[in-house]
Amino acid sequence: MATYLLVHGAWHGGWCWTRVARILRDAGHNVYTPTLTGLGERAHLAGPDVDLECHINDVLGVIDNEELADVVLCGHSYGGQVITPVLDRRIDKFRAAIWLDAFVPTDGHSLMDGWPPERAQHVRKQVAAIGEGWKIEPMTPDYFGVMREEDADWVTRRCVSQPIKTFSQAVHLSGVWETVPTKMYLLAENHPNSSFDRFSIPLSKKPDWDVRAVAAGHDVMIDTPDLLAEIFLELS
Repeated sequence: MATYLLVHGAWHGGWCWTRVARILRDAGHNVYTPTLTGLGERAHLAGPDVDLECHINDVLGVIDNEELADVVLCGHSYGGQVITPVLDRRIDKFRAAIWLDAFVPTDGHSLMDGWPPERAQHVRKQVAAIGEGWKIEPMTPDYFGVMREEDADWVTRRCVSQPIKTFSQAVHLSGVWETVPTKMYLLAENHPNSSFDRFSIPLSKKPDWDVRAVAAGHDVMIDTPDLLAEIFLELS
């Protein structure tokens, strides 16, 4: 029996893992799908002071309070920005880590630091104009490559705005996260607006990384839950 800790991406919540979690639990495994502060069913906790460190502490809290060990950790998209420092601070708790079409941060840099300057400027203007000065409105499902109408409707209903500080706060890493025994990067081939090959290509040249392409849109756990669960089960 394995323990999986699955961290969602921006604007989403633990809800997005429902299909994958069901498959893993039916196979006899423990699955945790926490919702980060200010998102999903915790949207009422959103505010201008919610930052990346808050989300890191959300996940650390699950690990510590549930007394988890030998964990398979996965971060989707923005979730990669969260799980990397989590690994850095609790490296002894993990057997494997998966970056699912995700950001792989570098020490001293924020997620927004990796955006083209014009995009960062546009987002900041949007936040000032329609985000009350502190929140970023969610992208539409088609941006993520969610094509089935029922899935797109579900994603539209459930996604909420996210505090900009979670994107603009720099991450601090010692580098110990890289010693996790198994490291996997999954690139979604059908993400129409992807730039994640800037992570997958250099990582594919490292012998201690398992880098794969999956035939899915960015929300892989919604698009192809059976395929994703099958990959996760390889690490059980």
